[in-house]
Order: sequence, then structure tokens, then C-alpha cells
Amino acid sequence: MPLDSYVTLPRCGLRVSPLTLGTMTFGDDAGWGTGEEESTAILANYLELGGNSVDTANIYTNGHSEKIIGDFFAGRNALRDRTVIGTKFFGNLHLGDPNGGGTGRKALHRQLEESLRRLRMDYVDILWIHNWDQGTPVEETLRALDDLVSAGKIRYVGFSDLPAWKAAEAQTIALLRGWSPAVALQIEYSLIERTGEGELLPFARSAGLAVMPWSPLRRGVLSGKYTRDNRDRPRDDGLPAPDDRELDIVETLLRVAAETGATPAATALAWVASRPGVSSTIIGARRPSQFEDNIAALDVQLTDDQFAALDRASAPSLNFPAENNTMLAPMLQYAGATVDGQDHVPFPQLTASSTRY
Repeated sequence: MPLDSYVTLPRCGLRVSPLTLGTMTFGDDAGWGTGEEESTAILANYLELGGNSVDTANIYTNGHSEKIIGDFFAGRNALRDRTVIGTKFFGNLHLGDPNGGGTGRKALHRQLEESLRRLRMDYVDILWIHNWDQGTPVEETLRALDDLVSAGKIRYVGFSDLPAWKAAEAQTIALLRGWSPAVALQIEYSLIERTGEGELLPFARSAGLAVMPWSPLRRGVLSGKYTRDNRDRPRDDGLPAPDDRELDIVETLLRVAAETGATPAATALAWVASRPGVSSTIIGARRPSQFEDNIAALDVQLTDDQFAALDRASAPSLNFPAENNTMLAPMLQYAGATVDGQDHVPFPQLTASSTRY
């Protein structure tokens, strides 16, 4: 599947590449990012290969990521119009200013104007709520976003990193009041982080939202560079070394990758991209070689046995009532009947004479 085999997001007519270019590393301000020249090269390569979806945020490298993107597209109006550019708001870039971040109307308008200035654009295609603002009524945020859609400054709304219940509440309110609903949901999702399968992914499928996973390589752990032999190697991001569960998953990933002839990173990305409900997976790279490794995921074909091995190794422990709904509910509901081609085990207490009362 090439980058220009586009995917239509479920709730709208917007079409994006199966891999979205994430740009959190664009800009070396924090000491671990990518310089302007390499960032621009990665962006140009992605677009030349047919990619059309670029993701950033106002907080990424203190706004430098947006500026690099804006400088690249400046004077390339036709290319910009063919590209789906999304940015996020929530992060406060103004030290000591209580209204500099969050999702209140004042903060939202200011953050968007500053993002548009850095991007050197008059609109963005998707504006993402980057987190849940516990101090702002969601109605205030949704109405402000709808006003921005009407004003032509944004085309679509997205949710990122919201709890499932809050995202469901917001989506319901938007639909009931005729405001612009969200069209997509960004969540962390990988072989190591699968807890979103408990509520976030089912919510997205039920609501018809596209899912766009971020950190599909779990901050590099699934690239294969961490093993039991070097688990304590220093990390650029300062995060702790992988734990035993993560390394168990990596060992299975390395075996499956060897079977496919692909790299561990490409294999892990192929698994994420194949999951139900996933429309476009957000990839990130600090070097052109990492970008090429990620793009190679589009050519990886996993067998049913390989999918099953990865699924077993990475099976998550989900919050209540996920297991109850999956295991107990069918036993109570179907009473041992075969439904939709699947045989169901009856609840243990159920007998042929259970209806005698």
C-alpha cells in the first residue's frame, strides 16, 4: 500500500494517507529534536512519496515545529492546498499566563492565531483538542470551535488524549446542538500500549470517528534497539528502561520481524496500521533513515499466525468492565446458542430446567 493510497475518514469527506507524518521532533530546541535542514528533508520526502497528512502542535519544540512547516509551505500554495495539515491547541507557551493555555474561548482563539502565524497560513485542516481541560465547560470549547469552522479558519475538529467518557460527552453535545463534531481521535496505541482497546477504540468505532494512533513504536522501544542485553542503555528522552513485559513483547516482535524480513519498527507499525478502526498511523522520525524505515511498514504483510503471536505477547490488562463485557456478557446473553457463526458457552448455572420457575 503506497502513501498515495488514501483513506477516507468515516464522518467526513477528508482523505488522508495511511501514514501521517508526525512532527514533534521538528526543531532541536529541546536538545533531542531534528534540525531545520533534516526536518525539511523528511517533510519533502514524505510529500514526494505521495503523503498528504502532516500533524503538529503549538507546543511541539515551543512552536518551532510549526514554523519549520510554515517556512516549507510558504510560496507553495498549491502544495499546501493538497496537504492535510493539523495542529493542536492546549499547551501554554506563555510562562505565568493563566489564560495562555487550555481550551477556554480566549485561550483557544489566541493559540490558533499564534499557530497560524507560525504556519504562515490562513487556515488549518484539522484543529485538535490536545487534552482535557478540567476547568472549562466543554460547551464553551465546542461552540468556539464551531465558530472557527464557520469563519473558515479550521476545516475539521479532532480529539486527542481525551478520556473516552469526556470524548463521548463532547461528541454527543456537538451533534445534538448542530455544532461541528469531531471527525477523528488521536490516542497512544502500540503493541506495548493497548489499554485504549477497553473504551477509547470501541467509542471511536461506535461514533464513527477515525483513529489516528501516536507513538506506535512506544518512543523507540519497538524499534528493536532495546533488548535484555542492553536494556539499561541511556535514553535521549530520559524515560526509564523497558520493563520485563515490554522486553517480552520486543522478543516476539524480533522473531516475527525476522520471519517477514522487515525491521522491527516496520513490523510494529504494520501491526498498528492493521488494527480495526485505525485510519492513519502517526509516524515520527529524527533522521531520514528512521523515516525510510517507518515508510517500509506499508510493504509488510503479516500472516494470521504472526498477527496472533503479536496479539498474544502484547495482550493488555483492561479496566473493568472490559473483561466482563467480553467474557461474561455473551454467556448470559446467548445461553450457549450459535450466533453469527460463533459458538457461545452458556453461563455455568444455566441448565435445561432453568425456566421451571
